[in-house]
Amino acid sequence: MNNKNLKKLVRPNLFKISPYIPGRPKEEICREFNLAKKDVIKMASNENALGVYEVIADELKKCLEEIYLYPEGGGKEVCKKLGDQWGLSPDNFILGNGCDEIISMVCETFLKPGDEAVIGKPTFSYYEIACRIADAKCVFVPLRNYKYDLTDILKKITSKTKLVFICNPNNPTGTIVTKKEVDKFLHLLPDHVIAVFDEAYAEYVDDVNFPNSMEYLRGKINKNIIILRTFSKVYSLAGLRIGYGISNSEIIKYLNLVRKPFNVNRLAQCAALASLEHKEWLDRSREMVFDGKEYLYKQLDKSGIKYVPSQANFLLIELARKGEIISDKLLAYGIIVRPTTSFGLPDCIRVTVGTKKQNKRFIEVLKKILLLNF
Repeated sequence: MNNKNLKKLVRPNLFKISPYIPGRPKEEICREFNLAKKDVIKMASNENALGVYEVIADELKKCLEEIYLYPEGGGKEVCKKLGDQWGLSPDNFILGNGCDEIISMVCETFLKPGDEAVIGKPTFSYYEIACRIADAKCVFVPLRNYKYDLTDILKKITSKTKLVFICNPNNPTGTIVTKKEVDKFLHLLPDHVIAVFDEAYAEYVDDVNFPNSMEYLRGKINKNIIILRTFSKVYSLAGLRIGYGISNSEIIKYLNLVRKPFNVNRLAQCAALASLEHKEWLDRSREMVFDGKEYLYKQLDKSGIKYVPSQANFLLIELARKGEIISDKLLAYGIIVRPTTSFGLPDCIRVTVGTKKQNKRFIEVLKKILLLNF
C-alpha cells in the first residue's frame, strides 16, 4: 500500500495533532558534542535533580524478584495508602502510567466528537493532544501575565463544553491560581462541565493562597472535579511513570472502564508505596528547590535577566534572543534546558531547578553566552 492510500485510513482528526516534544536525553547530547555523561546536566524536563532515594532503590531491588508476575491490576494497595494520606476512600483514586495516561482516560471517557474542552495557553501540551485524539474541539484561553484567568475561562464555556483543564502550578510558567479564584470559579461552573486540576507540581508550592483541592472532594463544593498528582517530580520516579487521579467514586468508576489492564507496572507500584512511607525525601527535595530558586532569582536579578517567579521546580526565563538559539549554545556546554517555542514563547527557556552545583554552572554558562555577539 502506498503512502497516499495509507493516509486515507488514518482518522482525519489526528492530522490536527502536533506531537509532544520531550526534553532531549543525555545520551544524545553526549554523542552530538562528544561529552562524557558525567559532564552533561539535564535541566529540561523538571525531574528531581537529587536522583533516586537510596531507600526506594533498595525496595526496588527486592521487588525485582517478582517482576515475572503481573502487577495488581488497579493498584489497590497504592490507592489505599493514598486514601489514608488524604483522608479519602481508595475508591476516590485511580492510577495511571504517568498523569498523561489519566488525561487520556478522562478524554476517552467524557469526550465525543464535537464536544469542547477549554484549555489555557500556554500550558502543558498533552491536554490538547488527548482532546484531539478524542475528536473534540479545543477552545484556547490566553493567559494573562503568564497566569490563568478563570473569569475568561468561564466566558468560553458553552453547552458543548465537557472539560476544563487547569494546570496549577502551570507548566511552563510556574504560576498558580489562588483558593479565592478557584472557589469563585467552581461556584459558577455549570454542572455539565468537569474541571480537571493538574497539580503535578503542587508539592513545590509555598504560597499560602494555593487551594487545598482535596477539600472540594470532601463536600465543600459539590462540583465534578478531577485532581491529578504524580510521583514523577518531587518523589523522583519519572522513569517509572506513575501518577494518580482523585475524584468522586462515580467518576473514578467510569474512568476505570477505559483503564488498560495492568497499566501501572509492579516496580512503579512498589516505589510509590515506599515513597509514601518515607516523607523525608519529599522534605529534602522541596528544600533543594526552595534554596535553588532563591539562588537563581538573585543571580538573574544581578544580571538584569527577566524571569517569572515560580511555584514549581522550574523557572521560565525571558530572553532578548530566541530561546532555541540560547538552548543550542547551552548544549555545547553540556547543559540541557527546554526552549519554549512549542509553547508559543519563542523568546524564553524553561529551566529545571537543580542542585547547587548545577544551578551555579547554569548561571555561569548562561552569562557567558549572553555576552557573546551572535
